[in-house]
Amino acid sequence: MTITAAPTARPVRATPRWVVVSAWTVPFLVVGQFAMVAVLPVVLVLVGSLRDSRLQALRPWAVALTAAYATPLVLWIVGPDRAPSLSKDMHPVLAGVVVAVSLAVVVVLHLIGRRSR
Repeated sequence: MTITAAPTARPVRATPRWVVVSAWTVPFLVVGQFAMVAVLPVVLVLVGSLRDSRLQALRPWAVALTAAYATPLVLWIVGPDRAPSLSKDMHPVLAGVVVAVSLAVVVVLHLIGRRSR
């Protein structure tokens, strides 16, 4: 007689974990003066929202986050008197906008997760 354990079914997440972690990482990196490193989580949130059909409600917010982050990045790249880092060159209002939009993305992700339960 062989006893086998029943396979445990993992619940399907509405949001991939890497999108959630990336969304939470952006405000911490910008506030912690690592704004240039935040390019990776911003891109991951955008790609995750575009590739996963379950995240359709996140798409406009991911595009807004990308635009909010790209604005100071482009200003830093094309500026005539560039600071040595994006964090030092980014105006505090632009940093606040990036943080506010990224926190809005986190709220939308939370609402998507609650709706799927």
